[in-house]
Amino acid sequence: MVSILAHAQNLVYTLLSLMPSVYQQENLEAMLGLFLQAQGYPLPEHSKSKSASALSRFLNIYDWSTKSVIRTTRNRVIEEILSERPLGRKPFLQVIIDLTTLEKFGKFKGFQNLIRFYNGKRGLHLVVVYLVVGRWRVPWSFRVWRGRGTSSPAQLGLKLVKCLPKKLTKHFQVMVLVDTAFGSLEFLHGVRKRKFHVIAGIACTRKLVDGRCVAQLHKRGQQLRLRGLKFPV
Repeated sequence: MVSILAHAQNLVYTLLSLMPSVYQQENLEAMLGLFLQAQGYPLPEHSKSKSASALSRFLNIYDWSTKSVIRTTRNRVIEEILSERPLGRKPFLQVIIDLTTLEKFGKFKGFQNLIRFYNGKRGLHLVVVYLVVGRWRVPWSFRVWRGRGTSSPAQLGLKLVKCLPKKLTKHFQVMVLVDTAFGSLEFLHGVRKRKFHVIAGIACTRKLVDGRCVAQLHKRGQQLRLRGLKFPV
């Protein structure tokens, strides 16, 4: 735990140094403090050192390089994950892809092209990638699902898989973990093409090549061929 806190503290100081003014450093420090306290109250109005309006201006108006912050954070994440790599056989890097909905009930002018209905929920629908290795589990990237007629969640998930940094994939065996929302033929073939392992949820209505449904199977551990897939599962 002490080691993890030391890494987090070092990263915080690096991110603060990227801010263009002392005032913005203070705002970022207040925001990070809310998250690092891990008390379940990360919203700006819960800050004791800065007003909610000041933090809102920091996030929405002030000019600071979000790309530099993202790049610095990702580089540090890669360093920490590689430090967990033992000698010998390539260890597994778990890549968890999930669809997360941030429900929204009011009108949000800035989000008007992003808020959609999906599975009975209105809000921002994010396809999020988490990296898991050893004691580390960190959010890595995300894409916003923009509604019908655009890339599906499974297609967005595949794009995120393709963007995994080679610094990690060449040192680890990659295991992609997804639920049924991502079990499309395109996704499974795309992950297999990159020679990654995949564990995916499959709907009970999925058909086998012999015409049976998955729901009709009663034994675990069977090797099967799903209709449309080029390889056995």
